[in-house]
Amino acid sequence: MAARTTDRTAGRGTGRVTVLAPSPELRVLVEPAPDGTTEIHLHTGGQGAWVGRMARTLGADVELCLPLGGESGVALRALLEAEGLRLSVVGIGADTTTVVLDHRGERDETDAESGDRVADAPSVLTRHEVDDLVTAVLTSALSGDVVVLAGSQPPDLLPADVYERLARDLRAQGLVVVADLSGAQLDAALAGGVDVLKVAHDELPGDDVAPDDVDALRAAARELQGRGARSVVVTCSSEPGLLVTEDGDAHRLRAPDVTPAQTRGSGDALCGAVAARLAQGADLLDAVRTATAAGVVSVARQGHGTGDRAAVEAFAERVGVEALG
Repeated sequence: MAARTTDRTAGRGTGRVTVLAPSPELRVLVEPAPDGTTEIHLHTGGQGAWVGRMARTLGADVELCLPLGGESGVALRALLEAEGLRLSVVGIGADTTTVVLDHRGERDETDAESGDRVADAPSVLTRHEVDDLVTAVLTSALSGDVVVLAGSQPPDLLPADVYERLARDLRAQGLVVVADLSGAQLDAALAGGVDVLKVAHDELPGDDVAPDDVDALRAAARELQGRGARSVVVTCSSEPGLLVTEDGDAHRLRAPDVTPAQTRGSGDALCGAVAARLAQGADLLDAVRTATAAGVVSVARQGHGTGDRAAVEAFAERVGVEALG
């Protein structure tokens, strides 16, 4: 039986996705060139940007709602637009976060993350900036199908109650809400109601849940459903992921094995793929199968949340799906 998400998605399929991206980053990577010199790369970053990137890769019409400010904001805006993402920009008084990573002497960008880095970020959005960001999300969402609520870094950059209000108001307008959150922001979104929650196994409620403990994973997912999530997607590191739908069906999804180039952004790629496929009219199980493949393609590449549509579709055919009794 196909996994249902919600009756509100059935038959719409406009392919439009809105992403709340409260913490965009301009990422500057310094790395050695093959000829022994140094290369400088400018990348778009932040959870919302990586979610939107994969959704766009899979053919969705994506609009990011995000705060931008200063010279770094100007540069990041140009990079995001070059990726084919539409932007609803809230101007802020602070500079957009800039992260400088020195890759020289490190194996890859993931290693560079734990080494020397320079980061500058706004500590908090002002009340007026928060209001404008909420308005941008609501306005963008009303012309689409699916809204992704991404978290902020630091967590108090955006007040947690914003997530409760947005989740409740968006669902009241018949929109599908996908969330990838943790901590107080997750609690708030659940209070407002979420259609599809993506969560990592090590962020599940209660005691630490092993990624191969299926019974414990299902129990934790059901707890989240009791708190306001209609369906839950649990990512489990190298173990098969878990989907628990609103009608109680559960499936494990086994991704094809690849050698990781890096792992950061793979969960965001998965989330973006779920949103894209739901916006295109797919049922939830098909969306999560495709999303599992998107995560595989992402980890096989150096770029966070990057991929190729043909590669994702090819790997999706190799994702194993097991219905659980």
